[in-house]
Amino acid sequence: MLLCGIWAALSWSPVEAREKPPALEPLGYVSDHAGVIDSDWRARIRSVCQDLERKTGVEMVVVTVPSLPPYGSANDYATALYQKWGIGSAQEEHGVLILLSVQERQAAVTMGRRMLPVMGGEVAGRVGREYLDPAIKNGHFGEGLYRTVVGLAAVSQDIRVGSLQKTHFRGLGFWITLFTASGALWFLWWLSRPDLRHPYARIRKGEYWGSGQGGFGGNFGGMGGAMGGEGWK
Repeated sequence: MLLCGIWAALSWSPVEAREKPPALEPLGYVSDHAGVIDSDWRARIRSVCQDLERKTGVEMVVVTVPSLPPYGSANDYATALYQKWGIGSAQEEHGVLILLSVQERQAAVTMGRRMLPVMGGEVAGRVGREYLDPAIKNGHFGEGLYRTVVGLAAVSQDIRVGSLQKTHFRGLGFWITLFTASGALWFLWWLSRPDLRHPYARIRKGEYWGSGQGGFGGNFGGMGGAMGGEGWK
């Protein structure tokens, strides 16, 4: 389930893409296909999105397009891109896509259903009104998108995607490391004991059957003595 909203209209509703998938390809966290975000703001947006995914697992991407056609609205365009690119598919539907169409001065956000309780409805609407709408009107696209990303990321800091699986694998890694280290120490100890590596030397010393010393480390108590202590002849 996806949720889209056009900030200019301040409306939110589930939307399904009806047009054919867009030809645009993802360019990382920031896909500036309209070429309106300068390098400084692009780096800042990328840093926020990267830190958000590293800390919480939420995948957030920003997209700019020159115009909306063949789509009728920013909602439709954002939904189509979200579905085609598989945003949040590896994050258990914790994905967010922010789209800005330059010609129409229209923006929309699409998110997976697990993000709705966190930033859906009034949260995204408020962020759009405070940060993106004024920037769009003034043509400050990079700054507006950056502040929007920061605002949405701020309310997502408590999310932990797949925390149970990560904890499990961290625990498994600990035991594997411990077992490997223990095995290495035992092997080094074994190498330092040539008498253990070469039992023939112990046989010559009379430490096995027939020695009268109990044989097999004493577990059978006096097996050697029962044979007269002379060993095999």
